[in-house]
Amino acid sequence: MTDTEQTILDGLLELEEKIASMATADPKPNLLPLFDQLDNLTRELPKDANSDLLHYLHKKSYQKARLFLQGREAENQAGNCGHV
Repeated sequence: MTDTEQTILDGLLELEEKIASMATADPKPNLLPLFDQLDNLTRELPKDANSDLLHYLHKKSYQKARLFLQGREAENQAGNCGHV
C-alpha cells in the first residue's frame, strides 16, 4: 500500500467513525473537510493506480474503497453500475 493509499484508508476510517457518532454527537461533526481531503487524495493517486480503487473513490463508494484497501475486496457487493 502506498502512503497516499494509507492516508485515504485513514480518512475513510475517520469518516466512518464520525458518521457512526452522528446520532449522539452534539455538535454534529463537520464532514466537509473529510470529503475535501478524500477528493484531494484521490486526485493524487497515479493514473495507473488500481482501477477498482479509482472507480470506488470517483463514485464516492467509500465503504467499497475501504474494504478494498483493507484487502477485503471479496466482501464488496455489485453496485447499481454493475461494478463490484
